[in-house]
Amino acid sequence: MKLKPLSDRVVLKMVEAEETTKGGIILTGSAKEKPEVAEVVAVGPGGMVDGSVVEMTVKVGDKVITGKYSGTQVKIDGEELTVVRQDDILAIVE
Repeated sequence: MKLKPLSDRVVLKMVEAEETTKGGIILTGSAKEKPEVAEVVAVGPGGMVDGSVVEMTVKVGDKVITGKYSGTQVKIDGEELTVVRQDDILAIVE
């Protein structure tokens, strides 16, 4: 099944949290922080949203940072994805 976002929505796949620190310490499952970086897997067409024209500035494959609690989590074919509005994306990681 494929997820196709509408309007100014973007589908994200969260990037796995690091299991080791820069110093080489291995983290247990409970010590890992929730990842804040996600990869864009699908982008809506943009267009008129709430009376304003929205141009999509992210593209598939971009790494982005979102708010910790933004979006709606969905599970498609066993894969956990998050659907957010483009406004919920804080930055593109280069």
